[in-house]
Amino acid sequence: MTGTVVVSQLGARMHYAVPRIFASEGQLAHFYTDICATKGWPRVVNGLPKRMLPSSVKRLVGRVPKGVDPELISTFPGFGVRSAILRLRLTNVIDETNHAIWAGSEFSRLVADSGFHGAAGLYAFAGDALEQMAAAKQQGMWTAVEQMIAPRDVVEELVAREQQSFPDWAGPHMVNQHASIFASREKAEWELADIIVCPSEFVLRNVIARGGRPERCVLVPYGVDPQFPAQDVIRIGGPLRVLTVGQVGLRKGSPYVAEAARLVGKSATFRMAGPSNLPEAITAQLSKNVELRGIVPRGNMAAEYAWADVFLLPSICEGSATAIYEALAAGLPVICTENAGSIVRDGIDGFIVPIRDSEAIAKAVSVLANNAGMRAAMSASAVERAADFTVKRYGERLLGALSILPGQPHASTGRVA
Repeated sequence: MTGTVVVSQLGARMHYAVPRIFASEGQLAHFYTDICATKGWPRVVNGLPKRMLPSSVKRLVGRVPKGVDPELISTFPGFGVRSAILRLRLTNVIDETNHAIWAGSEFSRLVADSGFHGAAGLYAFAGDALEQMAAAKQQGMWTAVEQMIAPRDVVEELVAREQQSFPDWAGPHMVNQHASIFASREKAEWELADIIVCPSEFVLRNVIARGGRPERCVLVPYGVDPQFPAQDVIRIGGPLRVLTVGQVGLRKGSPYVAEAARLVGKSATFRMAGPSNLPEAITAQLSKNVELRGIVPRGNMAAEYAWADVFLLPSICEGSATAIYEALAAGLPVICTENAGSIVRDGIDGFIVPIRDSEAIAKAVSVLANNAGMRAAMSASAVERAADFTVKRYGERLLGALSILPGQPHASTGRVA
């Protein structure tokens, strides 16, 4: 075995962190993805003046795996365009799940048919990996699958309860007949995997509970490089400013943000930055207590973090929300749930509150609103905590976790956090 790795992933998640990590170590045999701006016709489009391009195309040309040799990249643009067009027609989570099954299996087959370039191992992502993992195993390769979020059946159970509690937010609960198929794909991938990479204790615990072999599961938290300057001075006076980032909806715990804002009253101002597909009546009701910013371009997010005193994400289910890493690096105390999969230390960098508990959120907000000294201490701890969760440290942890695999050189600085 050569010790090199094939990485495959749909989309540009985490700015292509995984293929960049292997490339930086000289261990990337090949990288497969659907579309990126360094290959094929997207590369030509990338050379056009940005002002000429619609926003959707601008997002496409932003897909650049920096640090990855274009000669090591293969894309499937025909599949990618077809998938994108089909996604535009999706109207509910059932159709979205059906599409995810088709897209994941089709992409996985394309990778398997394209070969593995003499690599020792394959690193792929849950739901998109089954066919290529089976092909890699037939060639004697090791396989690693990253479980980006809790297992699908766990997600379904948690969100179903929210739909039953808040039917006006997402319409009446409908049984998702495709969810069990997706969950079965995940479990089959776990059986093929030599390593199941989990970004948080929440994910790891649920993978094991749903049949993942404990000895194959490893904990590798993510890392982000600071993009938003940490606050130098703690703001005193006026209502506490509470920021939430991400899709406004049930999985992110948005109804509990709204209720906490109502409970806290004038001592805090709440703001949500992120897309929303809520019914107009719910949007109007939510807007009474929370400022809805809508989609905020990446280039404008620094202003959102600079506005805030505290970051809030009471998610019902995540993998390990990267927005929390960003908030910590920006020096914001974080209030979140265990299900957010965060690296927050309760009482040190912020507060961990139970899921579905608006009163606990309101209490944490009130404590921070009334104690500037505590906010200052938590802000300093947040910056310190974030410094150990950069992309570089993420790479060290990931290589350390994979160092036990055959053909994978041991990373001397790596460790599993």
